[in-house]
Amino acid sequence: MNKKKVAIVSNSLGKGGAERFAALLTFMLENTGFEVHSIIVNNVVDYSYTGTLFNLEKESSKSFPFYRKIKKGILLQRYLNQNNIEIVIDSRSRNVLLRELITRFIYRNIKIFYIVHSYNFKNYFPDSKFWARTIYKNAEALVCVSKAIEEKVNQFLELKNTTTIYNPFFIPETEVKNAILETQKVILYFGRFDEKVKNFSLLLEAFSQSEIFSKGYKLRLLGEGNDLNFIKQKIKSLNLQNYVEIFPFKNNPYKEVREAKFAILTSNYEGFPLSIVESLALGTPVIAVDCNSGPREIIKNEFNGLLVENHNPKALAQAINRFGDDDELYDFCKKNASKSVVHLTLNTISEQWKNLLNKPK
Repeated sequence: MNKKKVAIVSNSLGKGGAERFAALLTFMLENTGFEVHSIIVNNVVDYSYTGTLFNLEKESSKSFPFYRKIKKGILLQRYLNQNNIEIVIDSRSRNVLLRELITRFIYRNIKIFYIVHSYNFKNYFPDSKFWARTIYKNAEALVCVSKAIEEKVNQFLELKNTTTIYNPFFIPETEVKNAILETQKVILYFGRFDEKVKNFSLLLEAFSQSEIFSKGYKLRLLGEGNDLNFIKQKIKSLNLQNYVEIFPFKNNPYKEVREAKFAILTSNYEGFPLSIVESLALGTPVIAVDCNSGPREIIKNEFNGLLVENHNPKALAQAINRFGDDDELYDFCKKNASKSVVHLTLNTISEQWKNLLNKPK
């Protein structure tokens, strides 16, 4: 039986939630019977993937910089045609109107599914409602990674072709079952070092106000990004140098997550943050701010973690101290952590994608 040919188009396969999802999606689709092609715009590959990889930046590298963007479009169209791609899943950020109109023309004879990874629409939709509808109205589906994003898309565009499929986690069974005999006095953040999105100012101010470090706790930041120096300066200005540790990005920080007392997220906005899901899957409770979107669809307050009003360092400091001091609450949330995300396993989400892609018109 001939397999349906699917191309996943993404910015890259490295160092980001949307990119990590694109890599995971290759396994999900291959496991459910599709022939998978990954097409990446930028030459960054950190995550494991399966199927065929076509690297637009590598293939266009000998062109002049101005012509390179045009060459990428030509190469994309040629690849889709030569490989008889039937379905495209576009996982890129899409924030340049002219480029998206050209890309829509390239996709014209193919079933197209667009993914919206963030509540911050400036990366996925033109400001103009007219142009946004023009680009997206004939897509097979706009796949939103949270219900809050789908609701916002419906309000903004009034389209009928939207659906929500959550991001899955994929952690080897051996890692999930690896028990840590005793957690460390560590509060863990892992992800990008991007102040505008992740709001390290709030995280560090709340950690400072909590004074939980006086009880031996450390804040551990695991990742990389353009705002590393900003974070270091903020740590210095709050006199937290002895209590905050910074470690480089890791593809699979399972050991660090399992060892942490709890994980923390203080973003201004998100999509469906995998760092929360992975922490819970590994049995580590989470404190998250109630930003748009994702945390309130994952965290059940005082069941598997604590959900805190955003932009409120005092409330966040209180939540940090609750997990530090209230053993009964903490143990209850820890006990519930892994079972609270069983609906987000790779197999479950794979079936949802399979059903969507095979759905008749």
